[in-house]
Amino acid sequence: GEMRPQNVTYSDAVMESFGVGSQSASGVTVSATSAMRVSAVAACVGRISGSIVSMPLHIYQSTGEDARKRLQKDNLWFLLNESPSGQYTAASLWEYVSMAQLLRGDAFVLIRRSLNGSIKELLPLPWGSVSPVRGLSGVRYYVNMPSHNISTWFEPSEILHFPGLGFDDVTMRSMSVIQYGARNAIGGALAMDEYSGKFFEGGAHPSIILSAAGRMSPEQVSGLQNAFANKYAGLSNAHRLPMVLTEGLTAKEISINADDSQLLESRRFSVLDICRAFGVPPHLVGETSGSTSWGSGIESMGRAFVQYTLSPWLVKIENEINRKIFVRDSGRFIEFDRDAMQAGDSAAQGAFFRMALGGPGSGDAIYTVNEIRKMRNMPPVDGGDELYRAPRDTTNKQENREQKA
Repeated sequence: GEMRPQNVTYSDAVMESFGVGSQSASGVTVSATSAMRVSAVAACVGRISGSIVSMPLHIYQSTGEDARKRLQKDNLWFLLNESPSGQYTAASLWEYVSMAQLLRGDAFVLIRRSLNGSIKELLPLPWGSVSPVRGLSGVRYYVNMPSHNISTWFEPSEILHFPGLGFDDVTMRSMSVIQYGARNAIGGALAMDEYSGKFFEGGAHPSIILSAAGRMSPEQVSGLQNAFANKYAGLSNAHRLPMVLTEGLTAKEISINADDSQLLESRRFSVLDICRAFGVPPHLVGETSGSTSWGSGIESMGRAFVQYTLSPWLVKIENEINRKIFVRDSGRFIEFDRDAMQAGDSAAQGAFFRMALGGPGSGDAIYTVNEIRKMRNMPPVDGGDELYRAPRDTTNKQENREQKA
């Protein structure tokens, strides 16, 4: 008979709404929602998802070994780059996919086809509404979305399942970056946020020592502490009343502050830890206190970010789309335009184009004028389809052959 989900438990999204989630070593609950409250996590997620959003997806046709041509814009291109569904832009779709991969572990998109088999819609599915279930006949996806009148099973061919880290074929789930490597770092940052708030909220407590000439009982000490705190501690009481001490009491201020107690230093290292887990260079999230090993210059750092951080996420998206949307032997495939990330560096791009066109001192061309103009969304020009070939010097070779003869 029809498979039914067995031993269904509350989703993480439901558990989070009740404040229940996985706990870090610091004792602070870390979830996708609470993690975004840490500015470093929000910044890392924003840099990765924002970069993926800015990359267009092109459709290619293989024309031979390691050769391909970019196809004209069709309905599939429109779905991937403009509007995948009635209420979604492509930017919103890929932002959702990227954020779900980073913070949830998996992203799910429903493929809706027309009667003729063509794709008419790509609908993002909320993470908590999808239940991958492995049965005797294989894997199926149970989707429960009352808002869209969807409560049914779907075959794997109907669901784009974009994995996160450490995909598990048994549970059909992946780990988020938080779960995989950043939970304790993020938990530490949350705990440090809470501690720093308490630190400054009760600012009089760690900065004043009260000295008494004689011995005081524990009850007297506790009473004095409470009386002093109630009158002078906290931001609302700061600088409001002059301090009056009687009974031979003296007050001494101790020079302790957030920096002395290594609070700020700990918070800085938590940012570096989070950046390390997400693979985002710290300077991209505003952490510039240390040197960067990502190269010098905007071009080299941007190229390293694409190569080392973005590329694994892009490949996961490309692989899933190519195996679910195209027939295996069709020779068609999609690919993100990674060069789009360098489009803003006009000087570097201009130098690359000059080299690519070839010429004296540059050797053979690798692009024609019209191919470069197409990259820049410019119309072709007459005579722009010729690929430059550097002149070959055959004179010396002929003289050498004559001398040997």
